[in-house]
Amino acid sequence: MGAGSGQALRVLVVENEARTADTLVQELRRHGYLARSVATGAKALQAHHSVDLILLDLDLPDLDGLEVCRRIRAVGDVPVITVTTRGAELDCVLGLQAGSDDYVVKPYGLRELLARMEAVMRRARPRRPVARVLTHGPLRMDAGSRELLLAGRRVELTPKEFDLLYLLASQPGTTLSRRQLMRQVWDDDWSHRGRTIDTHVSSLRGKLGSSNWIVTVRGVGFRLGHP
Repeated sequence: MGAGSGQALRVLVVENEARTADTLVQELRRHGYLARSVATGAKALQAHHSVDLILLDLDLPDLDGLEVCRRIRAVGDVPVITVTTRGAELDCVLGLQAGSDDYVVKPYGLRELLARMEAVMRRARPRRPVARVLTHGPLRMDAGSRELLLAGRRVELTPKEFDLLYLLASQPGTTLSRRQLMRQVWDDDWSHRGRTIDTHVSSLRGKLGSSNWIVTVRGVGFRLGHP
C-alpha cells in the first residue's frame, strides 16, 4: 500500500517524542508513504479525518491514548495501530478493546511495523453507505419516512428509539459501545448516561415484543439480535 500500489497511503504518526517522530516519518516517506506527525492527542483528533492510517502512541502528554483511540473509532473507521512502550499484555488488550486494529510494542523493527501496516490495510474494507431502507428478518426500517414495520405491522417509535434501532440495524453483527451510541444518537460523547440508553433499549424490546432483538454485550454495549 506504499509505493507501487497506485495512490500513496496517508499515514499520521501520533508521537510526542520529536526525534522518534521525525525518524519514523522519514522512514515511512522513504518507503513511499505520505507521512506526517503530530505530538498531542488533541491534534490527532483534529487530523484523523484526512488520513488513511494512524500510528498512535498511547503515551501522550495531554490525553489518554486509549481515549483518543475510542474517540477516533466512535466517529469513523480509519485503521489505527496503537504503539506502547510497556508491552504489558493488558495494554495491548485495552488498546484492542478501545478500537485499535493492531498494536506494536517499543522497541520495534521497521520491518515489523511495515508488515503490520500492510496487514491492517488489507483487512480494512471501504465503508459502505448505509441504505435508506434496512431489512433484518421481519424488521423493515425506512430512514426517509422514519417508519418501522415488524412483520408488516407498523410499530410507533420515539425519534431517539428509531435512531438507536436504526444505528444497530445498520451494522448487524457489530457490537456498538455505549460511548458510540451516546455520540451518534444523542450527539454526546462525554456523559455517562447509562440509564438513558438502558431505558430506550428496554422500551424498544417491549415494542418489538422480544428482548432478543437487542443483545446486551456485558461491559461493552449492544448489538442487533436474531429473535
